[in-house]
Amino acid sequence: MKSERIDEVVKLVGLEERIHDKVKTYSLGMRQRLGIAQSMLHPPKVLILDEPTNGLDPAGTKEIRQYIRDLAEKEGMAVIVSSHLLSEMEMMCDRIGILQKGKLIDVQSVQGWMEDECDTYSIEVNEAAAIYMTAAFTGIRPEVSGNCLTFQADKEQIPLMIQFLAGKGLSIYEVKKISKSLEERFLDITEKREVV
Repeated sequence: MKSERIDEVVKLVGLEERIHDKVKTYSLGMRQRLGIAQSMLHPPKVLILDEPTNGLDPAGTKEIRQYIRDLAEKEGMAVIVSSHLLSEMEMMCDRIGILQKGKLIDVQSVQGWMEDECDTYSIEVNEAAAIYMTAAFTGIRPEVSGNCLTFQADKEQIPLMIQFLAGKGLSIYEVKKISKSLEERFLDITEKREVV
């Protein structure tokens, strides 16, 4: 093993200042990074990590996430991460695969998972707006909760709706897109599929 490679890997995982300390003095995050460094000594083409952020505090989780992304980019390798922490996978991965009962049931890009053909929006106005919207925009059936309307629409319809509601003299306080989390999408997919 060349010492240059050892130095390179130690630097890659950010342990330069502590590499000569006893491992028992390392925090959990440092031990995780040391484990990744050990797996990198003989550069693999594929690195498989199981729950690499398990038990880490938010700062340690962010560090490990960045190291993993750097490994994939700088070392040009495929990194496969197994985890139940879907919010972490959303921030760490380019593609997501779902295993259900030991079978791979779906693989998509994270961006593809996070985009809908028809998005859900919320507009905060007064209750009279629901009547106007359903009359003017066919297919729009807003759910009314107090002063908030929630509905599915194409992005291009939103400016038209705002103009329409403002033209009727209705005050618009907020318009926002409601995005499903990766966890919600995961549950949608796994609940709809029966795997035998």
